[in-house]
Amino acid sequence: MMSGRPIVPLIEYDDASDVVRAVYDDIMATRKVDWINNFWKVLAHDPAHLKRTWETLRDVMAPGALDPLTKELIYIAVSATNGCEYCTFSHTASARAKGMSEAQLMELLAVVGMANETNRLANALRPPVDAAFEPKG
Repeated sequence: MMSGRPIVPLIEYDDASDVVRAVYDDIMATRKVDWINNFWKVLAHDPAHLKRTWETLRDVMAPGALDPLTKELIYIAVSATNGCEYCTFSHTASARAKGMSEAQLMELLAVVGMANETNRLANALRPPVDAAFEPKG
């Protein structure tokens, strides 16, 4: 597990600039919560980056062709594969809030593990892509 202190101090709501507070307010309103998680508090050292990252995340994670739980499951899979403890915990909590069961989490992680194993084998062995897998145009 990752431990220790953040690279930069957390910027709390009361200490934030007006620009950062506006982003924090949007995060809380969108998520229907009364707190800001630590990822945003460290990113707030660069208000433009904070705003851009939040707005993109908000838009990407909004309901669309994929439902919100599916998007959270994908986020967990990528976060686990990338070794991002913070994002794995954060998006697992979010997926649980959207109805993910422990059985779904364990099955997801089994698929992630299998995909990582077979991806590495395919990358090492370099089989040509089968014609049947090519898009039909």
